[in-house]
Amino acid sequence: MSALNPRNQSFEALLATLAEPQAQLDLALGLAWALLAWWLARRFTRWMAADDVHAERFLPYVLQRVSFPLLAAAGLGLAHVLHRQWGEPSGWMLIQTAVMGWMAITRVLAACIKRVLPAGKLERSAEQLVAWTLWISYISWGVGLDDFLVDWLDSIAFHVGKTKLSAWMLLNGVFWLIAIILASMWVSRIIEKRVLGFNHLDMNLRIVLVNLSRTLLVVLGVLIALPVVGIDLTVLSVFGGALGVGLGFGLQKIASNYVSGFIILLERSIRIGDRVSIDNRVGYISQITARYTVLKGADGSEALVPNDTLIANTVVNQSYSDKAIWLSIPVQVAYGTDLDLALRVLREAADAVSRVQKDPAPAAFVAAFAENGINLELGVWCGDPENGLLGLRSAVNLEIWRRFAQAGIGMPFPQREVRILNPSQPTQGGEPT
Repeated sequence: MSALNPRNQSFEALLATLAEPQAQLDLALGLAWALLAWWLARRFTRWMAADDVHAERFLPYVLQRVSFPLLAAAGLGLAHVLHRQWGEPSGWMLIQTAVMGWMAITRVLAACIKRVLPAGKLERSAEQLVAWTLWISYISWGVGLDDFLVDWLDSIAFHVGKTKLSAWMLLNGVFWLIAIILASMWVSRIIEKRVLGFNHLDMNLRIVLVNLSRTLLVVLGVLIALPVVGIDLTVLSVFGGALGVGLGFGLQKIASNYVSGFIILLERSIRIGDRVSIDNRVGYISQITARYTVLKGADGSEALVPNDTLIANTVVNQSYSDKAIWLSIPVQVAYGTDLDLALRVLREAADAVSRVQKDPAPAAFVAAFAENGINLELGVWCGDPENGLLGLRSAVNLEIWRRFAQAGIGMPFPQREVRILNPSQPTQGGEPT
């Protein structure tokens, strides 16, 4: 029997060959080898996953994804070649080889998408969309429906100015546009990783370079993709006018955030790691993007602050020139306490805590004479506020408590003296009336 060619035979003829013993043997051998390839691929994947370094790198991850289809395709292809030396094969083994090869291509593209897009629902949806699109395209090609679909989509056409656009041209354009943009994003990720590794450059400058390179690569990808599918670049003038109207109305705020983001990064008024206060929120800058800034609070919550808010409003940067923060700790002692001794003990207690800076040295003050005692205040400088201030305050208070107990310094508590000016007269039984 001649080799099976699904491009010029009907689907019914393809199924009819399953009744032949040779086709059944080829299918059985192909299934057996696919099971063996699946077992070998699982062993290989477990070996690769045991190494954390391999698990995080891209090429080892791709090898894990394509190990099964590549092993199956290689074995089936070799079996088909050897079978031709002994006799004329049915062609089903070649079809299985092509299916496994297409599966490998699909998994490689899915791995590339996983590399480019952030982990989440969008990444999973994009992987599924690519897989379904590729498999539907392959099946359509296999049963000979591709020419019919292309002609039908090409018949659905409309005009934009003097340019004729069809549904097939738009789909083709969207495909190449997405492919080139994903490739641009992949290159930008590589550039981002390299640029962020330049420790001799300021972090804000590195972020600016990363954002500019990503934007330029995406724009360049669009300009390359449109001529590839036969769309004249003059068509962009129509969409450019609509985009200008959108920027003037609905997109003005977004454009303002992007411009503000580049201003913040270039003037370096706020850096990653700075402790700032914005709209009654205090936290550390953990990320600066082109549109928003991430403010991480001490409780772990993250606020996404639009960049134009940082430009238009007052921002208190507590680590603009020096990240050290002054921490004030109030203490109250009883009247009659030797204040000179108490102030010295406060300074010694602060010096005993490792997180308190020695230069400038801690300082103790008499703040006020209160109703129940004398208010003292201990001021210390913390050089690592990113590690939290509550723990430092607790350590200093605990050291003060211990040293006050050793020095015999008492801490007052509220006391009230009740004096009865007009007591009632006692009765004969001794009870007041």
